[in-house]
Amino acid sequence: MRLPRSRGPVSEQVLALLRGQGSDQVDDITVEVDPRRPGEPDVLADADVQLALWCLYELHYRAFDDVAPELEWDPRVIATRNRLEAAFERDVRRAVQDRLDAVADDDEADVADQVTALIDADDSPSLAAFVRRYATADQVLAFLRQRSIYHLKESDPHAFVVPRIDGAAKVALAELQYDEFGGGRVPALHATLFGDALEACGLDRTYGAYLDDADATTLAVNNLMSLFGLNRRLRGAAVGHLAVFEATSSLPSRKIAAGVRRLGLPEELAGYYDEHVEADAVHEQLALRNICGSLVAEDPALRADVLLGAAACLELDARAGAEQLEQWGAAPQAASA
Repeated sequence: MRLPRSRGPVSEQVLALLRGQGSDQVDDITVEVDPRRPGEPDVLADADVQLALWCLYELHYRAFDDVAPELEWDPRVIATRNRLEAAFERDVRRAVQDRLDAVADDDEADVADQVTALIDADDSPSLAAFVRRYATADQVLAFLRQRSIYHLKESDPHAFVVPRIDGAAKVALAELQYDEFGGGRVPALHATLFGDALEACGLDRTYGAYLDDADATTLAVNNLMSLFGLNRRLRGAAVGHLAVFEATSSLPSRKIAAGVRRLGLPEELAGYYDEHVEADAVHEQLALRNICGSLVAEDPALRADVLLGAAACLELDARAGAEQLEQWGAAPQAASA
């Protein structure tokens, strides 16, 4: 994968830095992040900032063919990432505060029940419901292009958490990741299955192929996982995010598979979502009870971060779904059917 096109002054400066065109002095790298710019209410909706941050995070994954490998830990790069990351985290915390306020502040409560309460309180329109009944084939293909930004690296962000926790939570997370990574079989890697589905639909399965098409909210969803996974201090948020991610996957996957079959799209695509209907129904309780529950039992101070991660997953997924539905001209009632 090569560096994408810039989307504004922030990503333009970051891409220049990654091409080796930045100053030798960190202070000379001016990346201004104003979350109240006209037309861009916050960093979460700013495609320029989100693309820049995504590119900086990507250095810790598979990186770019046209970026020197040693830049992964270059002080200038890390300083720039820290600056963007701080603005991103700030706006994530602001965005989820109402969700968190609705959860009982009880240090004796079962954290799995608290995460479940967050999920139950979410009334966002369902993208999956729209796909099941109303989406056209072209809309589903557009949906796949957006989703490819994550699904071609599926579970990689949460893998960073494994060395950062211990005991029962570590064992449970490794068990879940083993399933996500194919259970010892390369063709069963979930990222490989998604690539097979893209190819069957006539789309490009190359990692990062649709980065230039990714919406701001799509990038924010992906950056959230990297924010939590790459910062040890946010390991609780990473597992809270994972719990919601798994707990809200099985039923939507069933609906998407039904929509795929309604449209007569390739069975490889329906099969990908069938796999998640079965796997994520098991992973839901594994993530809620065995990972989040065990982590908080061992370190109660992480409860607030677990809830932060759970609320953030719901919030950013809702924003991404709403943006996609708006682009399709879908009425909210159609997305709740």
